[in-house]
Amino acid sequence: MTAAIALIVAVALPVLVGVFGSIFTVSAVKEWYPTLVRPSFAPPSWVFGPVWTVLYVMMGVASWLVWRQGATEPGVRRALTLYAVQLAFNLAWSWLFFGIQRPFFALLEIAVLLVLIGTTTLLFASVSRAAAVLMLPYLAWVAFATVLNGSFWWLNRS
Repeated sequence: MTAAIALIVAVALPVLVGVFGSIFTVSAVKEWYPTLVRPSFAPPSWVFGPVWTVLYVMMGVASWLVWRQGATEPGVRRALTLYAVQLAFNLAWSWLFFGIQRPFFALLEIAVLLVLIGTTTLLFASVSRAAAVLMLPYLAWVAFATVLNGSFWWLNRS
């Protein structure tokens, strides 16, 4: 696979996770989400789409940088396997929070996701420093999203 095609595939994978996640969010953002008590620091809904798009592209580039170091290398395989696992958790969060509207279960899940992203970033760092740097905004955003998720759960727990 050429480097350009691999880069396209690497970026497309997390973007597709986002597209699939939006299946759970579109109707809920219009109907359920506005009924929730919002924390004072919650960004407007329109912010999430652009932020996630940029983060997904950065994640894809990061995974590509790791892949370029040799997909058969054990450290690379381990890093990319954990990357795939955290992508699955990323998608699952959308289903839990928006799809079945369970903020508490989404909070438990996003806490695990945060650990997975942190660990993936550390594994990426052992292969490519640039890849790890590209993962840091995602880690920071999900840390913020964890606090936001917890706040939504707390304010709407009745």
